[in-house]
Amino acid sequence: MTNELIVLSLTAAGIGVLHTALGPDHYLPFVLMARSERWSQAKMLWVTLLCGLGHVLSAVLVGAVGIVLGVGVGRLEKFDSIRGDLAAWGLIAFGLVYCVWGLRRAHRNRPHTHVHTHFDDTIHAHLHGHQREHLHLHQKQPAARRLTPWILFILFVFGPCEPLIPLLIYPAARSSVAGVVVVTAVFSISTLATMAALVKLTSVGIRRLPLGQLERYTHALAGAAICLCGLAIAAFGL
Repeated sequence: MTNELIVLSLTAAGIGVLHTALGPDHYLPFVLMARSERWSQAKMLWVTLLCGLGHVLSAVLVGAVGIVLGVGVGRLEKFDSIRGDLAAWGLIAFGLVYCVWGLRRAHRNRPHTHVHTHFDDTIHAHLHGHQREHLHLHQKQPAARRLTPWILFILFVFGPCEPLIPLLIYPAARSSVAGVVVVTAVFSISTLATMAALVKLTSVGIRRLPLGQLERYTHALAGAAICLCGLAIAAFGL
């Protein structure tokens, strides 16, 4: 490996970490959905890595097509900007719909009073809710909730990896196939590792938050946060 490729690889690793850490859309949606849907840690991480892989590979595909067709960096970045807008508005729409669904669910599952009459004619009442483990066994998980990981996957496939294309163009312009492969691998690994680490660390903090009476609003809160995340991307290009 030449010194030039070593420097380019280190640059790719550094940019992969920064690009991921500075973009809340790379980890917050997974943490919030894991909390609201009560995913296991294993499921949260595999959904994160699956979406991250789709995110990176879609950028590699765009870069590869651009290299083969001889498309300039400027045109590729413009195309990626369009993909970024689609991904941002997709997050906004998904978060908004999920928030509304969460509000409806919270309203239906609000605590209510149950009155019981015993054999000795004593009567007592207690407050009752259908949250957490107290869900009825005959209730199946809605199909829309089972599709949530795949919705996130599609949104991440549309989401661009802007820094990757210039990194790929440089070694490609020098006809270095090995350089393209190495840069792609380093950037991909650093991006996925950073996503997994941030998701894990952030989830530990969020799981410790005592929501109390707000517990039944976790779906609505998650949707609102994802919607805001998409708005931030659309407004500030995060």
